[in-house]
Amino acid sequence: MASTRLGTNRIELSPVGELLAHWRRERRMSQLMVSTEAGVTPRHVSFVESGRANPSREMVLTLARALDVPLRERNQMLLAAGYAPLYRETGFDEESMARVRAALDRMLAHHEPYPAIVMDRHWNVLRTNDAAAAMFDWLLDGAHPGDPPNVVRLMFTRLRPYVSNWELTGEAIVQRVHREAVGGVPDPETARLLDEVLSAPEIPDAWRRPDFAATALPLLPVEFSKAGVEVRYFSLVTTVGTPQDVTLQELRVESFFPADERSEKHRWPLA
Repeated sequence: MASTRLGTNRIELSPVGELLAHWRRERRMSQLMVSTEAGVTPRHVSFVESGRANPSREMVLTLARALDVPLRERNQMLLAAGYAPLYRETGFDEESMARVRAALDRMLAHHEPYPAIVMDRHWNVLRTNDAAAAMFDWLLDGAHPGDPPNVVRLMFTRLRPYVSNWELTGEAIVQRVHREAVGGVPDPETARLLDEVLSAPEIPDAWRRPDFAATALPLLPVEFSKAGVEVRYFSLVTTVGTPQDVTLQELRVESFFPADERSEKHRWPLA
């Protein structure tokens, strides 16, 4: 039975109520706004949040949908309310994902001759097209990018000397990691990645604090310069629409588009 304990100035929420309150704050929605979106009364939302009402499995899912909670965290909300998880998490290399991998490979191939990569929720690279593989090989002088290669880690370490617009690109990346680190149920791996990149030298103090008031850039500009060669791109991240699998929802395809005429004519690998 869910319960609420009242202190002098403090209410201790039930486990599912705590998650509901967290996502309301994250989405900047009042209880009234959530109730309107979910088609329930504000009183019921308040009771679920405070632990005075035990939500049914369907009510948990209804409130999660109203708050656009990611599938992984919807499973956590169900567990917190005493129900089994609903959404499966299929390994990317499993046989049942073969069609997804084939579709992603086609997307990457069609983006040639410009770089494109597939990443998981922690920015680990799962797939690249030939242009991206050649670009990373050029930037890293043929050295191994890591196992698995991690885009954020590479950008803050081995690729950083070659990013000519580092202040803009670096800040945009680290703010993206901030949002992921606090966007749901605590994610230790993302938090460790954030701590790691913030420990890099000469990181501005402002980057160490999440700036949720700032508008995220829809397109990320990145300029590489090395050995007299300059290429300017902007990147666009694509996600899978209406997924019913945690892995599918967390996949990201980052496609790089030329930002000027010279970069449009550039081809990988370098001749």
